[in-house]
Amino acid sequence: MERNGRTLPETVLLSIRGRKMRKAKATAPKRVGGAEMVVASYNVHKCIGTDRKFDPERTARVIREISPDVIALQEADNRFGDRAGLLDLNRLEIETGLVPVPVTGNGKAHGWRGNVLLFKRGTVRDVHQIKLPGLEPRGALVAEIDLDENRTLRVIAAHLGLLRRSRSEQARVVLDIMSSADERPTLLLGDLNEWRLGNRSALNTLHTTFGPSLPAVPTFPSGLPVLALDRIMGNRDGMVSAVEAHDTPLSRVASDHLPLTAYVHLEGE
Repeated sequence: MERNGRTLPETVLLSIRGRKMRKAKATAPKRVGGAEMVVASYNVHKCIGTDRKFDPERTARVIREISPDVIALQEADNRFGDRAGLLDLNRLEIETGLVPVPVTGNGKAHGWRGNVLLFKRGTVRDVHQIKLPGLEPRGALVAEIDLDENRTLRVIAAHLGLLRRSRSEQARVVLDIMSSADERPTLLLGDLNEWRLGNRSALNTLHTTFGPSLPAVPTFPSGLPVLALDRIMGNRDGMVSAVEAHDTPLSRVASDHLPLTAYVHLEGE
């Protein structure tokens, strides 16, 4: 089996070497300039860690470690039953300043089909809850956030499906959100469940608007990341930089995915 042109054993070996060379981030990433934002995407796996323990507080501690300005969470609600939210969002707001983008008609759930989008500053101008095609109940949450009087950021938080055909259809729906070349600055954050490259990859479809992907960063499984399932992408050249996995002792056990973090540059917008 091959992954990105390498056999799976080769990819595992490279991942082991990479982890030995990396220092775990014990603190939040440093902001280089006042116009930069720290953003993140994190599949929290229903707050169930690799030790099989349900621990929402541990998940919240990982988020506090990252200290993001914007973060998209996947699998933050129960999938069945009343689909209740799993995190203590009020406490998280007190501790981090992060507030959820509001959703409607979702009962006790935090977000939309498991997607929760949290932000630290600005005002939400508009929100759209998009049903994505496929056999699984997948969705995308689209929010336009006025950061200040002059700058608006669109964020698409999505969780694509496990089936290749579904991912391709879902990627096309995401692109339909982007209606023209002069659209406002837009981030795509989420678990895209896609590690393949080439014409059969959903990533290839997304390149139409978001351009060639930044270097893939393995985030799954969290104990020994091999597959780059999670992505942070922008529709401007140089908008997204310093993409890396938030790899700490806590994040390795809190979920089966490591969080993915990046800087976003909005100067000149």
